Amino acid sequence: MFRIRKLDIFIIKQFGTLFVGTFIVSLFVLMMQFLWQYVDELIGKGLSLDVLGEFFWYMSLMMVPEALPLAVLLSSLITFGNLGESSELTAIKAAGISLIKAFRGVIIFTFFIALVSFFFQDTIGPNAKKHFNQLLNSMKQKNPELEIPEGVFYDGIPDTNLYVEKRDLKTGRLYNIMIYRMTDSYEDQAIILADSGLLQSTAEKKHLVLNLWNGEWFENMRSQEFGSSASVPYRRESFVHKKLVIDFSDEFNRIDMSRISDDARTKSIAKIRHDKDSLVQVFDSVGNAYYQDARQVLYPVLQLKKSDLVKAKTLASTKNFDLDTLYNKMTPEERRQTIERALINSQQTVSDLDFKSMITSDGDKMIRMHDIAEINKYLLSLTCLIFFFIGAPLGAIIRKGGLGVPIIISVFVFIIYYILNNTGYRMSRQGDWAVWFGRGLSPAILIPTAIFITYKANKDSAVFNIDMYRNLAMRILGLRIKRSISSKEVIINAPKYAVDATMLKEMNADIVAYVQKSNLKSPPNFIRTFFKYQPDHEIEQLSNNLETIIDDLSNTRNKLILSELNKYPVLITKAHTRPFEYKWLNIAAAIILPVGLFLYFRMWGFRLRLYRDLKIIKQTNDNIIEESEKIIAKQKQ
Repeated sequence: MFRIRKLDIFIIKQFGTLFVGTFIVSLFVLMMQFLWQYVDELIGKGLSLDVLGEFFWYMSLMMVPEALPLAVLLSSLITFGNLGESSELTAIKAAGISLIKAFRGVIIFTFFIALVSFFFQDTIGPNAKKHFNQLLNSMKQKNPELEIPEGVFYDGIPDTNLYVEKRDLKTGRLYNIMIYRMTDSYEDQAIILADSGLLQSTAEKKHLVLNLWNGEWFENMRSQEFGSSASVPYRRESFVHKKLVIDFSDEFNRIDMSRISDDARTKSIAKIRHDKDSLVQVFDSVGNAYYQDARQVLYPVLQLKKSDLVKAKTLASTKNFDLDTLYNKMTPEERRQTIERALINSQQTVSDLDFKSMITSDGDKMIRMHDIAEINKYLLSLTCLIFFFIGAPLGAIIRKGGLGVPIIISVFVFIIYYILNNTGYRMSRQGDWAVWFGRGLSPAILIPTAIFITYKANKDSAVFNIDMYRNLAMRILGLRIKRSISSKEVIINAPKYAVDATMLKEMNADIVAYVQKSNLKSPPNFIRTFFKYQPDHEIEQLSNNLETIIDDLSNTRNKLILSELNKYPVLITKAHTRPFEYKWLNIAAAIILPVGLFLYFRMWGFRLRLYRDLKIIKQTNDNIIEESEKIIAKQKQ
């Protein structure tokens, strides 16, 4: 039976405090990133503070479900990183409490956060998204003179399409203007061309005044006496300066909410399912109607009776029935007419199918968007739990608290999640992937990752031990650690200077003999290196003796000897004899020529380095022997 312990309360307090702070930071970062997409809609609009406050309020409500997983990830990393860095996790494990038991209180807290996220997305989030879209679309229609882009037609002014080739941002002057004005129909439209112009609002902010210079005006003259099929007269006017007054209120007016009610993201799960059933029913009936049309128009042979089909097959199987023969018997005029009719029929059929395909594709996309919106509500809640089982074990493994390493890891994990999630969303929205596959891509990869990391953390695995990977990289690159031997405050055993000096003298003799015998400067034998390995026990023994002497002399108070000890290089005892430990790896490397050549020259470099190291060791030995003899002489006096 689960009981709340003091340890659970202690960890939950630390996690909860960090969660609140990281949630605020995450929400702010996501809002700033989201705001950059709409900064052009806000700048220079003259919006009041209450409208801007409402805009940011709904934006923050929209970002809450996305900020919760990131906050869980970062706060769990910092919490258990702090516990590991301060050795509290070690004390918890020493008390017989496993890592999973230490997690259980925070797991329940995170599960509660996931439930809050789901409730938020199903009730508050859709309403916030609806009001946000209403405000955003309303802002786009305010102050159109500041919104006109270059090189495209702008339709933000009622009954007017405006094209501007160039715009002077300092003066507001517009150049090479083309205007299409239409009120009711084609018959009363006007086309206006001008070299330059200036668009301004009137003082009462109820109209727009468009001053045009050096242009022409083409306008159809609508008349009731002309039928729809008759030609419509027009008038043409050239002008030096023309002023147009357009009805347009500069006040902030909210658009009708019904225009954005079809967005699946503005609906709860119950509403999504209800509307999806209606959409499926409507577009299924449309698809069935298109299918029946295709049966009647495109495939009339399917409408034939069984007896007529048998006759048609019999006629087609006779030797005398040949389309090429019938075509060759036609006159050139009949051939031309036949080809034209076939081409026209095929073009009409293709156009009809394209139109029907566009309608059914729109329906399929609307249904997919409703499926995606419903899955997203569950997915974001599940992501809170996934991120906890990634962040908490990583914090326990890495054991780095604070904001440095946890933020780096959190950003890295979130980038991976964002790429997977965004890729799946775009592919499923376009219909290239199935909805379940696209939306399940990120959890399908992150859930096994979370299970693996949690398992390794519970088993105290060193798979994420940074020091292990650093040492491995140093071994591969041939790097080595410099010695750092300093004076000890308390010395238990004094160094044996006489014994050490004797051993160093013997070592110098061995080094001289080894250098003369091995000829380290010359290239290594290729066959012996990769196919006939011979161990070098002399260097291994020399390295062991050297470490023993260094360990004994590190107890000295003599600063000169301590300084000389730090000059000793750390010997790599096997790299100069073979590339790999196993014989079959050496043979494989020799067969793969580029790899073998690289390893061959790498081993030659290790031989040259060993030669230099032996010279340094011999010189350092001489210095230490000389100083040791001085110390021995003083002790005898």
